[in-house]
Amino acid sequence: MMPRLRNAPPRYWLVVIAVVFFLGFPTVISSFQSSLWAQALILAIAVMGLNILVGYSGQLSLGHGAFMALGAYTSAILAHRYKMDYLLTIPIATLFTGLVGFLFGFPALRLSPLYLALATFALAVVTPSLIKRPEGLTGGVQGIILIQPDPPPFASDLFAAVTGTAMTSDQWIYYISLFCALLLFWVAWNLVRHRPGRAMRALRDGEVAAAAYGVNIAGFKTLAFGISAFYAGIAGSLFGLATGFVSPDTFPVSLSIQLLVGAVVGGLASIPGPLLGAIFAYFLPIEANQWVPSQSWIPDQVASTVKNAGPAVSYGVLLILIMIFAPNGIVGLIRAGYDWLYRRLRGATDRETGQLPPDPQTV
Repeated sequence: MMPRLRNAPPRYWLVVIAVVFFLGFPTVISSFQSSLWAQALILAIAVMGLNILVGYSGQLSLGHGAFMALGAYTSAILAHRYKMDYLLTIPIATLFTGLVGFLFGFPALRLSPLYLALATFALAVVTPSLIKRPEGLTGGVQGIILIQPDPPPFASDLFAAVTGTAMTSDQWIYYISLFCALLLFWVAWNLVRHRPGRAMRALRDGEVAAAAYGVNIAGFKTLAFGISAFYAGIAGSLFGLATGFVSPDTFPVSLSIQLLVGAVVGGLASIPGPLLGAIFAYFLPIEANQWVPSQSWIPDQVASTVKNAGPAVSYGVLLILIMIFAPNGIVGLIRAGYDWLYRRLRGATDRETGQLPPDPQTV
């Protein structure tokens, strides 16, 4: 792994550019596209939580779609059955899901990484079936239909002043999702820079060495599970708000795999990685489904098979390419290119000023 430059210039301006970009993005795209990007941001929140668990604490989970389902159904039941305002149900669902994840971390302490992955995978498999059982509470296979909130007058007026058109519910939900994503990414950034983050990294690199330095192994393992479930809970609650509907089919096993793909592709143990990985993991199946062979000589059955297998094949090919050419994910690839370019520019400047000897290859 290429070492980073200690005297490299700060990259906070990239964060400012990204925030400005996402703030102004709904003003140049349609309401439907805003809904898609809101769901991508929601997926990024869940991937960030999984990144804390897998990338920083070294625990593998294949069942975070179940925690998203728990958060979504908690908000949906409170809003539909008890007539609570949906925005008020989001913190309740988030705290409840985080508590469940924290409690789930206790039996996980006794499992090896392989069996932990199998246990969480089993949780993702049985969750859709469990949701169908209490039909009076969850709606069974029919699910629960949710009413999307209208934007408040001040937000609609400000949006209309910029774009000339009224803000839609999808665009308002986009800004709600963006606010939650910015807040939770900031929390994660502060978490990994302080003692909990250092303890989790020590736990990931070696439990024996971490215990020798006084790290509470059981405490930080369960804390990582609780934090990751907390993120998945708020992502599930927002996902129900963005789609306007929750059902057992909304949270299949493939969702948990999609979250893991986003974490790996974006770059484990990094803050911007979940955002980039979630965008790839969310839009890749959509683009793959839209691609159909246009050659007339291809039989319809073959074209249909290629279309149906497109997302799975795309995931597999992308993971293979990432593992070969970018083992540290997209963020690692960008960081390596940035540091290489900085070294080249810095070396050329120093040679011109006489601070370094000329490059032997140019002599």
